[in-house]
Amino acid sequence: MATQCLHGRQIAGHRIVGAQLPTVFGESVRVLRALLQRHRPALVLCTGQAGGRNGFSIERVAINVDDARIADNAGAQPVDTPVIAGAPDAYFTTLPIKAMLLSLLEAGIDAQVSQTAGTFVCNHVFFALMHELASGPEWRGVRGGLIHVPWLPQQGVPCLPLEEVVRGLRVALACALTTRTDVRAGAGTLY
Repeated sequence: MATQCLHGRQIAGHRIVGAQLPTVFGESVRVLRALLQRHRPALVLCTGQAGGRNGFSIERVAINVDDARIADNAGAQPVDTPVIAGAPDAYFTTLPIKAMLLSLLEAGIDAQVSQTAGTFVCNHVFFALMHELASGPEWRGVRGGLIHVPWLPQQGVPCLPLEEVVRGLRVALACALTTRTDVRAGAGTLY
């Protein structure tokens, strides 16, 4: 919903394409690849919802494991299977996560760096995105990553109003689009 609010807007001189992927293993990646081919982005910021979180979780690592404790929206519940057979074990985001974190905190938006995107569909999409960007020569220089956002008020607590989620995504995108080198912080100052 928040990404759709940003669709067509301009941030840091870039037109934002907001699209919803199905919460389905496999199909979500097919839709993602089609979107990449159609729009040829300069940067990709995937989003997912994470119930139980107060603020934004900027994900550091995507792992090559699907291990669903619940079924996806098509009823699939893979256990200990690779996202992409033969691919590396993990990929790090190529976004400036510490700079994004600092931008969000300075804007008064609760945020943290998260060390894992889990093993459900969000990680599935994140890993497939990073593999695509790393292995396709046409994507050289395109950066990508994932942010988990809290529930909306109608979904439960903790939560953030839609306007705050949209504002946070604007801040994160503006930072990612204008920052090529991440910030370095002293011991624990940005976690």
